Amino acid sequence: MRPTFSPDSSAEYKDLGDLPDWRLDDLYPGQDSNQLKADQEKVQAEAKEFRKEFEGKLAGLSGGQLAQAIRRYEAIEEILGRLMSYAQLLYNSDLSNAEVGRFYQSMQEKVTAVSSQLLFFTLEINKISEDDLKAKLEDPELARYAPWLRDTRAFRPFQLSEELERLLHEKQVSGRAAWTRLFDETMAGLRFPFEGKMVTESQILNKLSDKKEETRKKAAKSLASVLRDNLRLFAQVTNTLAKDKAIEDDWRGHKRPVSSRNLANMVEDEVVDALASSVTEAFPRLSHRYFKLKAKWFGKERLDYWDRNAPLPQDIDRKIPWSEAEKQVLTAYNAFSPDLAEIGKRFFKENWIDAAVKPGKSSGAFSHPTVPSAHPYILMNYQGRVRDVMTLAHELGHGVHQVLSGRQGYLMADTPLTLAETASVFGEMLTFQSLLREESDPARRKVMLAGKVEDMLNTVVRQIAFHNFETRLHDERREGELLADRICDIWMETQSESFGDAIRLDEDYRVFWSYIPHFIHVPFYVYAYAFGDCLVNSLYAVYQEAEEGFSAKYLEMLKAGGSKRHKELLAPFGLDASDPAFWSKGLGVVEGMIDELEKLDAAGK
Repeated sequence: MRPTFSPDSSAEYKDLGDLPDWRLDDLYPGQDSNQLKADQEKVQAEAKEFRKEFEGKLAGLSGGQLAQAIRRYEAIEEILGRLMSYAQLLYNSDLSNAEVGRFYQSMQEKVTAVSSQLLFFTLEINKISEDDLKAKLEDPELARYAPWLRDTRAFRPFQLSEELERLLHEKQVSGRAAWTRLFDETMAGLRFPFEGKMVTESQILNKLSDKKEETRKKAAKSLASVLRDNLRLFAQVTNTLAKDKAIEDDWRGHKRPVSSRNLANMVEDEVVDALASSVTEAFPRLSHRYFKLKAKWFGKERLDYWDRNAPLPQDIDRKIPWSEAEKQVLTAYNAFSPDLAEIGKRFFKENWIDAAVKPGKSSGAFSHPTVPSAHPYILMNYQGRVRDVMTLAHELGHGVHQVLSGRQGYLMADTPLTLAETASVFGEMLTFQSLLREESDPARRKVMLAGKVEDMLNTVVRQIAFHNFETRLHDERREGELLADRICDIWMETQSESFGDAIRLDEDYRVFWSYIPHFIHVPFYVYAYAFGDCLVNSLYAVYQEAEEGFSAKYLEMLKAGGSKRHKELLAPFGLDASDPAFWSKGLGVVEGMIDELEKLDAAGK
């Protein structure tokens, strides 16, 4: 029987059914467990011995000996990954728990101290000459790690001395990580007044898509009021982290603030620039056009910003029980690939999902891969809306991808962010198309189609508008600290550009940049969503044109993990992300859906 959590006895939650709570015992039985303590002791001893045995000696190793060293390094890193995954998941379960926060910080410090002993390894690998490494790679044992060596050595031009690398690595726990924790715990502790109650961030954001306009407006005003009260802190965190990033970028020689993220994503600057410019140029054809159409459906000339995610007037806004959401997503996955669905079922059967809204719990949603010797875990805040079902489909896509790529081993399982969003967005598309096929009522189909368009605009247009905001913010921060008002100005300029004159933004909207965690956690993460959505649109078009054999190739792509780059992975499907036409094809799918909505509107449907 699954452990469950009843978040509230009110009508807001009572119809959702039993919501699952994850079981972290598969990582460790508890914070004070003997298993966790034993792993800490083991990894400390092994890291010390590893450094003693190999430091300063890598260049003289044969290919086979280097392969053996990499296997030992991988085993140590996996234990560190397991320890840190457990601490992070426990922490995200309740950011407001001081004891859990202490445990998380302590674990960060211990893991950082151990991993500092291992820094020499990749630094020395990058000092091996190309000719020498090429000769070593003739050994089949080492050849298996060729993709990892390729990606490790991509950082060679930006590598600092071992002393500086170790200093940056060890200071992270008192630098970037500490500021990130301050942001997370501040957000988790905020409560928003609403109709006589104090609600969490997840709850107030959920009310922005309520059926009633008055509810949406009250929620928007409450959100803005609390954020404004904390704006000075959020501005300081943002300024500090932007400056911290600029200092490190300068030392490493990165030309632009986005360049280090692109390098980590194994994607060229030009490809990301092409994506951002293509989407920005398409704003009038996408978001401007759609939101004008939505305003017409609401009987308005312009929408207020709290109407952006409002259900359409004819949408019944039915709450979807958890069991129904599970069935809808797994049915869609099974129709595409029974193998994919079988992996997905394990997340529900084996308690790999934490779904209920709880005080102190991290907002939003994610799928954490943990380590290949364990399994991923999904966190979300399920509140019964169609968007929550799509979030489940999205995170389950990440999860099955992480399970499949785990066979590559710890060092090569991780996929760059640009490709990591592929399986998640594809899972959303499968679920949407499955539900659309089952719906015969024209009015309901219109509602579903509009919902999908809004999801795609949120994934493509909104994320590129976020990317443009980050770009301008980091560029201006190089000239000096930015006042909160100036950050708000940049936010309004970039968001107004994406909405056009279809949505009215007032003074309260100026502060909405401050609650978005991606800007804090992983600068320039956001374009990966747009990358993934456009990629999936192109990928799904290929699937529709030739379904036979597609699912097998798709599963092989997911199994590759981080062993291949985007050109290699997309080649079997005849796609190339470096071709400017690639982005036009993906954006064309969104345009086509808006075309269909305009035709339905013209026909009075």
